[in-house]
This record gives sequence, structure tokens and C-alpha cells, in this order.
Amino acid sequence: MRNYVQSGEVLPLTAPYAVAAGAGFLVGSLFAVAVAAAANGAAVQGRTVGVYDLTKASGAVTQGAKLYWDNTAKNVTTTSSGNTLIGVATQAAASGDATARVKLGIVA
Repeated sequence: MRNYVQSGEVLPLTAPYAVAAGAGFLVGSLFAVAVAAAANGAAVQGRTVGVYDLTKASGAVTQGAKLYWDNTAKNVTTTSSGNTLIGVATQAAASGDATARVKLGIVA
């Protein structure tokens, strides 16, 4: 297939703000997890598939719940309004838990 470019699991992106290794970030509508730390405006490799523990907002998360990225707070939330859908929770998380386990990918 002559038009194949790459698998897209890891993409070269420009950090929209300083990101730590393992932190989520949003470039337009594209969500990724940083492979390594990067300064604002620097090149960064971003993983776009897989399951990750990401910082979450307060509130409980149920297994299978749609999860969204709050780009202002830089965390995962169950609130859809004003946020970007990034995937689903692979396990439940209590309200006080610091992270949610997220399978990246757009869901219907």
C-alpha cells in the first residue's frame, strides 16, 4: 500500500505547554501522553493509544465511563461540557483517587 505513512501509535508533536513524561496533553483535538518531558513549544513524542493512569478531577469514575480532558485543569474528568473526549475508564476510581485508568481512543 503506497499511501501508508505510519501506525500513528506515537506521533511527533509540538508541546502546547510544558509537559512531564507520562502527562497528557492536547494539541487541537488530538490527545496524547508524553513519552518524555518537553518544554512549551518543543518537539515531543506523544502516544495516542494504550491504557494510562492519568491525573483526574475529584469525583468517582465508574468502569466503562467516557472520560474527557479538561485542558484548563490538565486532568481527566467525566464532565463532557467544554472538554475533549479522550477514552474510557478501564476500572472504577473513587472520588478521592488521584488518577483514573484510561484507555485512549474515541468512543461512540
